[in-house]
Amino acid sequence: MSGLDIWLTIIFLGLGTFLLRYSFIGLVGERKFPEWMMRHLRYVPVAVMPGLIAPLIVWPQATGGETDHARLISAAVALLIGSIFKSVVGAVIGGMITLYLMLYLLG
Repeated sequence: MSGLDIWLTIIFLGLGTFLLRYSFIGLVGERKFPEWMMRHLRYVPVAVMPGLIAPLIVWPQATGGETDHARLISAAVALLIGSIFKSVVGAVIGGMITLYLMLYLLG
């Protein structure tokens, strides 16, 4: 690719990203969403996060894409802590401690 192609790609992707975000932030602004839409939007983070996290647990790049028992165990512990205590910070800290402990114990 030439330098012009790269810069045009960067400009068009930046413009597309801006327009996509502006459509929600700038155009909607202070308007109130209908109750049915707010009810559905409440589930967006719950639906997106597993899709982002699951590949990193099941096929981690650190192991060359092979499933690692330490990461599976730490994800299960984080899920358990988050479910019981309803604490995101507690789940992250518990998962990190478990991951480092399992990596140490399992080699």
